[in-house]
Amino acid sequence: MTDKTDNLEALMRQSLDGDKRAYAELLRETARLLQPFLAKRLSFGSEVDDLLQEILISIHKARHTYDGMRPYKPWAYAIARFRLQDYLRDHYADHLRHAVDLCEVENDLHEDVTGSAMSYESISGEINKLPEKQATILRMMHQEGYTAKEVAEKMGMNESAVKVAAHRAYKILRKKLER
Repeated sequence: MTDKTDNLEALMRQSLDGDKRAYAELLRETARLLQPFLAKRLSFGSEVDDLLQEILISIHKARHTYDGMRPYKPWAYAIARFRLQDYLRDHYADHLRHAVDLCEVENDLHEDVTGSAMSYESISGEINKLPEKQATILRMMHQEGYTAKEVAEKMGMNESAVKVAAHRAYKILRKKLER
């Protein structure tokens, strides 16, 4: 193992002196060294290959910063870690930009049940057949006009619990009304 490490350092020194073959070998060995590091941290092989190429380019651009008196591996791994962090930051930021807002989903569900020509009064018989808590929540929200937060305060519940109960009631009503 020390031979490999010494070899990488020697290859880097030779490549800094202008040896193109040493530089090509250094990049091949660096790719072999970093590939498992990236494969453990990324899901897809194409991501690993793309990021590995970016890391090798970064190493190429930063080669003038390498101190020939220090080990090569920690220097290369530091660059790899920074590039990996940049990649993951961009990757997850992209996921957040395309994430669905739960409020939009709730509004869509609400519109699915209440957006038709049916009114609360026309389906009140079905609402009365729901479990008491769900029926009360729907009555308060749709007949009396309370918000989920206000219903939660009046019933001594958590706001998210009210929303979940309302959603479940909507699903039950949807199934009953589709028949």
